[in-house]
Amino acid sequence: MHSFARHRHRKPDKTSTKTTKGLVLNAGQGYDFSALLFDTLWFRGQWRELRRRTITLARIQAGERVLDVGCGTGTLALEVARRVSNASLIAGIDPGTQQIARAKAKAARRREPVNFQVGVIEQIPFPDQTFDAVFSTLMMHHLPASLKRQGLAEIARVLKPGGRLIIADFTRKQDRHGRAARFHAGGSNLQDLTASIQESGLTQVTTEEMMPKRFSAFPGAGFIIAYKR
Repeated sequence: MHSFARHRHRKPDKTSTKTTKGLVLNAGQGYDFSALLFDTLWFRGQWRELRRRTITLARIQAGERVLDVGCGTGTLALEVARRVSNASLIAGIDPGTQQIARAKAKAARRREPVNFQVGVIEQIPFPDQTFDAVFSTLMMHHLPASLKRQGLAEIARVLKPGGRLIIADFTRKQDRHGRAARFHAGGSNLQDLTASIQESGLTQVTTEEMMPKRFSAFPGAGFIIAYKR
């Protein structure tokens, strides 16, 4: 999940039981507060819309197993749990210890049995062919190219045959306009990301774009859906 303040970007968290070569966001409750404020005042609710669209694209069915890679404070995974109360397993991993602590506290308060744990994309802590759907939202732009390829291979490993990957990420900086052009966060090129996904062995790749509203600082986003044979 993405950070909304420059000072929240950190290098690998030395206190974590897992380390990663990607950026680690580790702000806990403060992250949720700043994200809500930013989405309300700057994005005009489009980050919330992005989560909803991501879940809709996943088409999760009763009894399926779902993983959110880079789950942050658990907002997306908990929304999945609220919508699909009869899923057999909903899990989330993140390298940030404070993010996972916050996610667990939210799940306990809402009495949602989501399995949150510290984990990294380059070594997903689940067996082969565990999940029907895997999410990655606003995270891919945090990863160097080599780690992105490694992470996508890990996602392909834990997906069941016929399972799907749903990625959402910001539009890259050079493609933004208006107020969105001043937003500091990075983003992904859909074509480049699609090529990396296909290299991991996933197929039937489709894309979709989400444009910013007028007068919104939301930088736009792209969605990618891909399946494992």
